[in-house]
Amino acid sequence: MIKMINPATEEVIRTWEPLSESEIEAALAKAHFAFNDWRQTSVSERLKAVQKLGQLLGEQKDSLANLISQEMGKIQSEARAEVKKCQSLCEHYLQHAEAALQPIPVSTESHKSYVSFSPLGVVLGIMPWNFPFWQALRFAVPTIIAGNTVVLKHASNVMGCAEALAQLFEAAGFPAGVMQNLPIQSGQVKGLIADSRVRALSLTGSTEVGRKVGALAGQHLKKSVLELGGSDPAILLDDAPLEQAAQACIKSRLMNAGQSCIAAKRLIVTTKNHQAFLEALKEGLKAHKFGDPRDSKSTYGPLARKDLREDLHQQVLDSLANGARALLGAQIPEGPGFFYGATLLDQVRPGQRAFDEELFGPVLAVVPATSEAEAVKLANQSPFGLGASIYSEDLERAESLAARELHAGNCFVNDFVRSDPRLPFGGIGDSGWGRELSDWGLREFCNVKTLVVKSLC
Repeated sequence: MIKMINPATEEVIRTWEPLSESEIEAALAKAHFAFNDWRQTSVSERLKAVQKLGQLLGEQKDSLANLISQEMGKIQSEARAEVKKCQSLCEHYLQHAEAALQPIPVSTESHKSYVSFSPLGVVLGIMPWNFPFWQALRFAVPTIIAGNTVVLKHASNVMGCAEALAQLFEAAGFPAGVMQNLPIQSGQVKGLIADSRVRALSLTGSTEVGRKVGALAGQHLKKSVLELGGSDPAILLDDAPLEQAAQACIKSRLMNAGQSCIAAKRLIVTTKNHQAFLEALKEGLKAHKFGDPRDSKSTYGPLARKDLREDLHQQVLDSLANGARALLGAQIPEGPGFFYGATLLDQVRPGQRAFDEELFGPVLAVVPATSEAEAVKLANQSPFGLGASIYSEDLERAESLAARELHAGNCFVNDFVRSDPRLPFGGIGDSGWGRELSDWGLREFCNVKTLVVKSLC
């Protein structure tokens, strides 16, 4: 049985019975059958349903935001922003998808040569709980526009969000079988990946799960996109705008209660600014308080599950035992709910869990560096490579360092990392492979087909 618990109250919201093997078989057959028709429809016809989907998201924004808050604890303002971002995703592809999927002519000695993009088939999406609408839709919408069909295995603690997603697709007019929600347990995923009708898969999740899923995909020769964990560095150069950097790092770290792969997790500051930056962070954190996600005074909510809070707290304790210093927080608060107070750690260094691992919660880890060169070196001293940011008054130099020196899929100057439908998103190293969003994401689950036509004359 799948059990959902409200992370702010610890009350059981709902329980689900996972699909049986015969029900999974029926869903796969339906998706495979639907693909044969969906792939033949024009992109413009597919986009009509996408337009309706975006409209429904706008109309139901408040109720969907309530669902997000109840199931995973996101505060209402952020939940509404998540739904609104999903609308922008639909709007982006309404404007750009048809052109992006057109064949690309290539000049050769033959009569005609070009590259076309055709769908692969049924694509499995294994999606996380931290952005239950955004991350599911940023995978599903471009994948479906490209002509594929989708089966969704969502996280067990947001089954209501998964159900709502399937209902939205149905109400938007997508044909039956184009997008299906599969309320199943993790142990049932292996059979889906092995099934010959599933031609590709996309996973957003932890690096540990990504290794297992990626291995299974490789075993069965399935195309995969893996968006995994991150321990994003934020580098403050000697001329960094301290107040701006502090506010950006706080916002990045406390958004979604710190449960974001691209949150600024390692704040690397040179000796010149170390103490002043700590003071700016402590002052900025005074404006933030955790609380009921439905309360407008709360600036961040609880962690999504009890085990996640326990794991985070142990990472903090182990880091303190290994030389880090706690300037704020580092305690589990009393009372119901899986809350964790904003925590500020200083003297975080390689060899400590706060540096070496991903901390998925409201913990700001300040890493001292003796020089700008060491700051860049420390930023890259990680197996992860999802995002990185750099703060400096010298834009040209900061841009050069970001472009040439930082090892990450997404690099931002004087701002925190975020995803955008207009830009490709993904990582390197232990943060995974493949790209979502923009034209790159639209074509990820396509056969990039070369066609050459030679004239007989």
